[in-house]
Amino acid sequence: MKSTPSLKEMNDLYQTLFELRQNVLEQGMKMYQAVSPSIRRSSFRFSALNLAFYLAIRCHDLRPLQEKLLLLGLSSLGRSEARTMANLDAVIASLGRICHKQEHELIAYPAPKWFFHGNRLLAHNSNLIFGSHPDASYTNIMVTMPPEAATDYKLVRNLLEAGMDMARINCAHDTRDMWQAMLHHIHKAEKETKKRCKIYMDLAGPKVRISQVLVPGDDDRVFTDDFFFLARGKISDYPADYTGNVIITCSIPQVFDHLQEGDSVVIDDGKLNCVVTRLTPQGAYLRVISTKAKGFRLKNKKSLNFPKTPLDITPLTKKDLTDLDFIIHHADAIGYSFVRSRADILLLQDELYKRMGNKARNMAIIAKIETRDSVHNLPEIIVQAASRNPFGVMIARGDLAVEAGYHRLAELQEEILWICEAAHIPVIWATQVLENLVKTGIPSRAEITDAAMSERAECVMLNKGPYIVKAVSSLADIVKRMEGHQYKKAPQLRTLHIASDALKAFDN
Repeated sequence: MKSTPSLKEMNDLYQTLFELRQNVLEQGMKMYQAVSPSIRRSSFRFSALNLAFYLAIRCHDLRPLQEKLLLLGLSSLGRSEARTMANLDAVIASLGRICHKQEHELIAYPAPKWFFHGNRLLAHNSNLIFGSHPDASYTNIMVTMPPEAATDYKLVRNLLEAGMDMARINCAHDTRDMWQAMLHHIHKAEKETKKRCKIYMDLAGPKVRISQVLVPGDDDRVFTDDFFFLARGKISDYPADYTGNVIITCSIPQVFDHLQEGDSVVIDDGKLNCVVTRLTPQGAYLRVISTKAKGFRLKNKKSLNFPKTPLDITPLTKKDLTDLDFIIHHADAIGYSFVRSRADILLLQDELYKRMGNKARNMAIIAKIETRDSVHNLPEIIVQAASRNPFGVMIARGDLAVEAGYHRLAELQEEILWICEAAHIPVIWATQVLENLVKTGIPSRAEITDAAMSERAECVMLNKGPYIVKAVSSLADIVKRMEGHQYKKAPQLRTLHIASDALKAFDN
């Protein structure tokens, strides 16, 4: 068991923290000053500064400090995302007094308002996108509209009554007439139920998919260790000596501009994993690394991912630009796929300004974080977007798992949550939430836990399915219960009924 820290150990800890503070201030201010001139929304200035301080402090391994602070009953700096400097200053101020430092060596305690200013900003930013709520910890529910929402008004009304706060219309599917019908039903349901429902419209973005399949052999299935061919151009353009069963083409052949031997190719959200073994003028030989024991049947429209290949593809397609002309008149927020960098955000902002002028600053942008590049560039993506527009982040866990690997998904999800909280940016928790319940009416045990953890985000997205109304109602109940137990990473220590009942039992 560790003994009580000596006065020397506490003084050494104080000096270490003081030097850390100086470094964080210096590096954080340097980062903030670099981006400050481009910030047009004054409400984002404090958030940008806090984000800079958070990034500066997370450049250090704080674990040795955390253990020492814990022994003194002080904050271990583990929940400082929304208030980085205030939390650090409070710890140093307390430790200085424990060490009996001279008055000139002490720093002042931060004003109480700075401990909660970040939470208020996050609630404000969340309300700008999802609608106003008096409760800062409110978790919104977004629902992807199925095709039936265009013809079945009762379904839309039931979703709103069950707890839907935002309706998602995916512009990759259905038609403009169907979107219009969905919007009509949503607004009609709002009036009848007296409940508000925000509109989120998703730009389709570039979809890298199998565009053609040719089977010169006797089977369109591939098994582990099989080879097949990814053609660069026409489906009929493959090496004369190729003896495999299957040839496929890619919907976006520009991938070959960067594809290299050894690069990974993932098909159908990870159901087929391959590696490029050889490049030829006609295309690439792929070897199957893993798939189902019964093999995988290659079909048109299956998704293609190239996790290790830098793809120079614009995130705004011709279809997106056309859809944008419709979206700006109906949506409260625009979902933006395939975002990889600050430049991608700027591209959409410029297109919005062309169409809306100064009103473009009121349009919320939601960046879907679905690649390793987008995670790596998340701070610059946030700064560019939130400097001009209300902004949120969607953790697109399906694509992110494919791109980064399933073993890293949980880790990256946490990092995204931390960085967004530091910038006071709302987060949407998406992909396969309560999927079994939505599809079959019966949830798995694991997805109930996932739904409970989703309360740490400002919004949770459900996809369409036959039991979607039941899923919305169940999710609303789960997140409401969890809001009494947790806010972000911080436990909310309300009276625990188990503890009260246990005391009564012992008293008897």
